[in-house]
Order: sequence, then C-alpha cells, then structure tokens
Amino acid sequence: MLFRSLTASDLDRVLPLLLPGSVGAWADADTFRNGLAKGEYRPEWTWVAEDGGEPHALALWWGAPHDTRPSVLNTLHVRESAGSEETRAALAAKLLTTAHTAFAARGQDKPPEYHVLLPADWRDRPEAVADLAWRQEASRRAGLIVPLERLRYEWTSENGMPAPSNRLRFRPEPDDEVFTDLFRRVLEGTLDVNSRTEAEMMGADAQARADLAFYRDTMQGERSWWRIAETPRGEPVGFALPSRNTTSHVVGYLGVLPQHRGHGYVDDLLAEITRLLSEEAGADLIRADTDLPNRPMAAAFERIGYRNFARRLVLSAP
Repeated sequence: MLFRSLTASDLDRVLPLLLPGSVGAWADADTFRNGLAKGEYRPEWTWVAEDGGEPHALALWWGAPHDTRPSVLNTLHVRESAGSEETRAALAAKLLTTAHTAFAARGQDKPPEYHVLLPADWRDRPEAVADLAWRQEASRRAGLIVPLERLRYEWTSENGMPAPSNRLRFRPEPDDEVFTDLFRRVLEGTLDVNSRTEAEMMGADAQARADLAFYRDTMQGERSWWRIAETPRGEPVGFALPSRNTTSHVVGYLGVLPQHRGHGYVDDLLAEITRLLSEEAGADLIRADTDLPNRPMAAAFERIGYRNFARRLVLSAP
C-alpha cells in the first residue's frame, strides 16, 4: 500500500470516495472540488492510500485560504471493501500517521485536530456508532486521543426573531483593548473546554489576545458587528461577537462577566447576535457550536429557537 499526498491526476479517482451524508465527512465531491478552488483544501493537505493505482482511503485536511498549515482533519474515508473494521482502522491510522509525519517535517509541531461530523442522534443509530468506531480507533493510534463532543445548532428565519432585550443596551466599541479585557474577564469560571485549557497553558491575558485576534483577523465577520452589553447605568455585563465563517453566519463568541452570571443574560446576548446577523447582515441561517458539558449555553440556544441539527466530535493530541 502506498501512502502519499494528492496530485492533480488523482482527482477523478478519489471523488467517488466522498459520499454525501457520511459519518465523519464534512466534504462530499462538490464541496471538495469547490474547496480546492478556494484554497481551503489543497493537494499537499490531501492524502490517499492506494494499491495498484486504486485509492482505498482518503483523508482531507482543511484550512482557511490564507493558512500556511492545515487547521483540522474533517473528512476520513476507507472503502468498505478494504475489509473488517479493524482493517479499516489500521489502514486509516497508517494514513494519518504518514501525513502527520509530513506535516511535522514542514514545521507543524502538533497534529491537527480531527473534527468528526455526526448526526444529532448518533448514539441511537447503530450504523453511525459503527462508522465512528473505526475512525476513532484510527485517530487514537495516530495520537489523537483527547475527545470533546460539541452540539451544533442552527437558527433560520422560520424559527422567529427573538425579542430584543428590555434590560440591556448594546453598543459598538472600536477599542480592541476594551474587548481584550472582557475576553480575559469571562475566562474566569468558563465552561468552554478549549478556552479553559488554553488559558491554563498560556495564561489568561495571552489567551484573551489570541481569541480577539482570531475573531478579528481569521473569521470573516465584520469588526463593526461586535457589541458590548451594558445595564441602563452603563455597567458592562458581557459582550457579543456575531461573525461568519466560509460557509455561513455564526454566533461567534459571547460571554457574561462572572459577577453577572445566573441572571439569564446569556439569552439577551444570544438574541442580540441573532437579531444583528439577521437584520443587519442579512443572514437567513445562523449556526453555532457549544461543548456538550456547557448545558447553560445549550439551554439558551433552545430557548431562543435554535435547533440541534448535528454533533461534532473533536479528537486532538494531548
């Protein structure tokens, strides 16, 4: 079996492996082709396992068009004809390990996370459980051993516009340092696993600056959409960052300052994000993720009218 990155002549041979609606697949054939044209998928980030010129496995890493390194693995396929689940796991693990070694040789110090797209009710679907099992085992063998499950939500105009807050006012703020301070302050007691972990590693101030830079420089939302939430007396309660990615408008980031938690302000912030994206940015679809343990955030999505349409399992290296 030969493991290598993609060449232009491989495209027509690997597209049949990209089936729409599959577990573990963010990209079908059309999505992959369009992503290649936009620079979100690249030949050097796409790896294939082949035998006698026939592709048996395919792994797609994704990145933003300006990225120099892949951000996440989001699609992994092995042909059913490859054999048992153990055989498929072993083949996929070898493919991932080979690609990780190549990425490390180019200066990537940690393997990209694997984001596995799953149905919202995947645990009740035996076929989804089986399709995930060999992918998760392959990831484990390739060093991606830390799991985090996230709920995926979406809002459409059919869900109805949430009422505007009658107890908070929202204002723009051009000073990045003001938002950096708010990012830092909401890290205290956060239920967001990634934010908490990164803050413990690099410190709250560095994490706050990294978060701000990500939403300002990497995401495609407008900086002018950002809002600070205040009481009628002008006391900051939290902040809301409506945004968008390469495919849809997204909730982005919202946070309530620790001293104001427990009063339901998360609903006000989420409603304001939804209203702004719909009325000012023209969004008819808004998506968002939240960690499975973050039940208060999940409950807020459901109160505002967001629907849990899928789950994302994030597998990462320690």
